[in-house]
Amino acid sequence: MSRTTDIVLTALAPAIWGSTYLVTTEMLPTGYPVTLAVLRALPAGLLLLALTRCLPPRGWLGRTLLLGALNFAVFWTLLFVAAYRLPGGVAATLGSLQALMVIVMARGWLGTRIRAGAVAAAFAGVTGVSLLLLGPDAALDPVGVAAGIGGAASMAAGTVLSRKWQPPVSALSFTAWQLTAGGLLLVPLALAVEPALPALTPVNFAGLVWLGLIGAALTYWLWFRGLARLEPGAASMLGMMSPVTAVILGWLWLGQALTPVQFIGAAIVLSSVWAGQIANRPRVALPDATYAPRRAA
Repeated sequence: MSRTTDIVLTALAPAIWGSTYLVTTEMLPTGYPVTLAVLRALPAGLLLLALTRCLPPRGWLGRTLLLGALNFAVFWTLLFVAAYRLPGGVAATLGSLQALMVIVMARGWLGTRIRAGAVAAAFAGVTGVSLLLLGPDAALDPVGVAAGIGGAASMAAGTVLSRKWQPPVSALSFTAWQLTAGGLLLVPLALAVEPALPALTPVNFAGLVWLGLIGAALTYWLWFRGLARLEPGAASMLGMMSPVTAVILGWLWLGQALTPVQFIGAAIVLSSVWAGQIANRPRVALPDATYAPRRAA
């Protein structure tokens, strides 16, 4: 499969993640972010485990728990803290720093050379996201800022380590392991900090089905599949598709107005994503990281 196809398929994941804000605000009960995160991750992970019938071997349990924490439990928790304490534009702009963090972490953990073009593309992406989302009410709360930066660092570490640690199983099994681990790690936190979830309406169920089956099972399979084939820097730049999708959906679905500055920001983001794919292109072709699934003993 060509690198272009891998890029397009991987880009679908963050593009779909951009629908999370709309679905959460319009279709789900408010005030239960951690509980909803559990219901997004755990059922999806268990479903994929049932489909693949592949459990992580004992030697992979520690890595699976760490990746589940970085990519889901820690990341989603800090993301919710940042979203509650900061304007959405500030939180998303801090999250876009992930691409720069991935470049640095990939250098340390994978030995990937830092390229000036990749750094420039990442900086341009952050600038574009800030133009797309920041408004005059962009206040800075210290706890919220720390949570936003911490969430970006958690996802960046999970991205690089997911590339570094490639188990000899299919991407679908790897996704199942991480979603299940992340969901299980979030359960005690949800029980400790949030009240019981009220009775769900059909609309609530529809929202959870979308976030679980599409926004978690499908998209994270595409994401981890992409991480096995693409350079971490290239994949992390694709993550900037998420705020673009969120803004477009807000415009189309909620009738939110778009300013000329936001159009410029969106153009910069898309240009930086394209430039990031070129700057992070390997000098030699990467091997096709396709694995045959196996059952754990």
